[in-house]
Amino acid sequence: MAIKLLAVDLDDTLLNEECIVSEANKKAIREAVARGIIVTIATGRMYESAQKIAKEIGIDVPLIAYNGALVQTAVSEEVLMKRCLDEEAARAVLDMFREKGWYIQLYRNDTLYVDKKTDDTRAYEARVETKAIEIGEAFYEDPSDILKMLAISDPEKIDFVEETVHASFAGKVFAPRSMPRFLEIVNAQVNKGEALRFVAEHFGVKREEVMAIGDSNNDIAMVEYAGLGVAMGNASPRVKEAADVMTKSNQEDGVAEAIKKYILTE
Repeated sequence: MAIKLLAVDLDDTLLNEECIVSEANKKAIREAVARGIIVTIATGRMYESAQKIAKEIGIDVPLIAYNGALVQTAVSEEVLMKRCLDEEAARAVLDMFREKGWYIQLYRNDTLYVDKKTDDTRAYEARVETKAIEIGEAFYEDPSDILKMLAISDPEKIDFVEETVHASFAGKVFAPRSMPRFLEIVNAQVNKGEALRFVAEHFGVKREEVMAIGDSNNDIAMVEYAGLGVAMGNASPRVKEAADVMTKSNQEDGVAEAIKKYILTE
């Protein structure tokens, strides 16, 4: 069955190592859109970041941000779906990170907040082209309306952070790794697969007419949901195992390769 809806992850998928969308990827997406294919972005990033890239490419569709916690249209900015962290769970996560002295940042109303800026904050600000707001101890006092928290640490330490979060909050949060140093923490019912299902149903597209491309463990749910799940050549072993097919790496325009092979040649 022909593909009607394509969902593409950003970091290490659509974006290359310089965090740029290559001309080859832009061209392939625009050709797909010209053929009537609905192309959306599905990212762990904040909406603001996804919106910038959608406008750069020239797509006007509902965007999946915060690992699926938010679905919002690119141009009219209409919120179609929003699911924040459970407040009790959010407070418990914040308390644990403060007690252990681990770095964490949170997102509320598409704004990035930290208790105080660190080198990790500044590196993240540069990567996604946004600015964090320092709020001191108030950071830990309000668990309401949080779309996502992001723990950042060295690769060897983040493994332990991930194990601790999973052991302490099983069933209360969903906490996948999006990059070697990033642990995403969202509502337990949130993932990119469920958000992609929402978008597909919004457009009346059947599951088998959906294609999803990703590389990291937070992409597994949408790769599994899609009728055609595509793993990047640089994808994690778990994503490759979950996918139906594999394309080239993000440094080799793997998204463009997959679009040409599975959409433009139909």
